[in-house]
Amino acid sequence: MDGQPVIGRIHSLESFGTVDGPGIRFVTFLQGCPLRCRYCHNPDTWRQDAAVKYEWTPQQLLDEVLRYRSFIARGGVTLTGGEPLMQPAFCRQFFRLCRDAGLHTALDTAGSIANAETFSVLDYTDLVLLDIKALAADLCRKVCGSDGTSALRFLDEAEHRGVEVWIRHVVVPGLTDDDRLLDELVAFVRGYRVVSRIEWLPYHTMGVFKYASLGLPYPLEGVPSLAVERIREIRERYRNVFGER
Repeated sequence: MDGQPVIGRIHSLESFGTVDGPGIRFVTFLQGCPLRCRYCHNPDTWRQDAAVKYEWTPQQLLDEVLRYRSFIARGGVTLTGGEPLMQPAFCRQFFRLCRDAGLHTALDTAGSIANAETFSVLDYTDLVLLDIKALAADLCRKVCGSDGTSALRFLDEAEHRGVEVWIRHVVVPGLTDDDRLLDELVAFVRGYRVVSRIEWLPYHTMGVFKYASLGLPYPLEGVPSLAVERIREIRERYRNVFGER
């Protein structure tokens, strides 16, 4: 499975990330995503065949990461996207090299592809940042075009393997901003011993300009960003559940 190096199609890099896992992290955005989230702020990562900035082997990416080792020593590396599980062989090989180099690894994913190959990425994953769009299949389809069962299968696999998980959930006015739905999500994930945190992410409109540049209609046109007071209220409401932020 870890034979010949594969080529990763990389959209962009962030050398000093602070919101994609613990500590300061080197964040790699991989190209390609099967979902079409209505609030996606990176629509330029959707098409797997789109032009990319880098086409590197796992070792070449690690060589770049190690230039920043002193800065990320207490943090680590994060693979995100798009959906990194679109390139599972690359993720697995890169994380194996990171593990050998003593670097903490985090996988930021919606769990949108759940099979033996994507599960194998967990062999070298220290933390999963799992974006659960919605628990109800009909609402999940409305949010991202998928019923969400793959994400839950991926969570089950992480539970089976004992890989730590932080749940991420985007709160959107008129869509997922509902106390009943939030309570249901909290009650559901509390049943998993590997889940140690929920991150409540407020919907924002900072990616709207990308849709215009790509000639795409913005799916949530007219929906305002979630109020600061509302996300503060949500975080306080569930503050003692895990250690949310």
